[in-house]
Amino acid sequence: MTRRTLNLPGRTTAKKRSAARAVRVTYTKPPSSVQTVAPAAAPARPAPVAAALPERSEQHANPQHPRLSKRMGELGLCSRREADEWIVNRWVRVDGQVVDTLGVRVPPAARIEIDPAARQQQSEQVTILLHKPVGYVSGQPEDGHEPAVVLIRPENRWAEDPSPIQFRHTHLRGLAPAGRLDIDSTGLLVLTQDGRIAKQLIGQDSSVEKEYLVRVEGSLSDEGMLRLQHGLSLDGVTLKPARVSWQNEEQLRFVLREGRKRQIRRMCELVGLAVTGLKRVRSGSVPLGRLPVGQWRYLRPDETF
Repeated sequence: MTRRTLNLPGRTTAKKRSAARAVRVTYTKPPSSVQTVAPAAAPARPAPVAAALPERSEQHANPQHPRLSKRMGELGLCSRREADEWIVNRWVRVDGQVVDTLGVRVPPAARIEIDPAARQQQSEQVTILLHKPVGYVSGQPEDGHEPAVVLIRPENRWAEDPSPIQFRHTHLRGLAPAGRLDIDSTGLLVLTQDGRIAKQLIGQDSSVEKEYLVRVEGSLSDEGMLRLQHGLSLDGVTLKPARVSWQNEEQLRFVLREGRKRQIRRMCELVGLAVTGLKRVRSGSVPLGRLPVGQWRYLRPDETF
């Protein structure tokens, strides 16, 4: 027999408490033949449904592997910004499994599949060609000057634009310049929603030619011309070879495969020339043509840079 002493609850006087302590309650341990019933357990909560992600194996977690968005850009599927959007929208599969988490790393050999919804969105993206006037900046507003994108309005569309695309305000969403054209320069400025085109024009490995007509003052020696063509450095970096020739007595023609900040103006300064006017007339195989200053048109489906 097992004895246990329990203190009785309740508020009592000192005398009663003393008496209460003298009260003992005993119980007998039930024989082994008597079964005790445990209280019913609370129902288990259902486990949350996890998003379908690629297996986080050691291979996928390898820090030497590229992030999925970077790999998609390397493959030319889209820009890294677009890749992030597609991943969040669950439009990307890696080795058959949906990925909706940013920052996942994948092996270079991973099979990447894109949902048709992403392709549909990509096909609706537009690229716009603008004849930028002097006085507008290419990108974000600065020093009180407006960005060139403010000129993309229905009333500024070139009347001879052959594209059948109807202007929609959604065409301005994410529209960004693919290349620089400084405030004192005019000519062809490409603005696009398509990250593939942006990468083609301004990506680190871009080799697309840009052609400029440059009005200059000063004298240029034969040696100076050779230095313009190859032999100059800016910011400690040797410039890629350029094609430079006289267009007429006052203008030089530059064809570059890179676009450093104010590159042509700085190149000319290094050989004793002052630039008084600069106009971009071609990007890749797309010319400025007869597009009037301050007006724009859509890139046609048959045009490529």
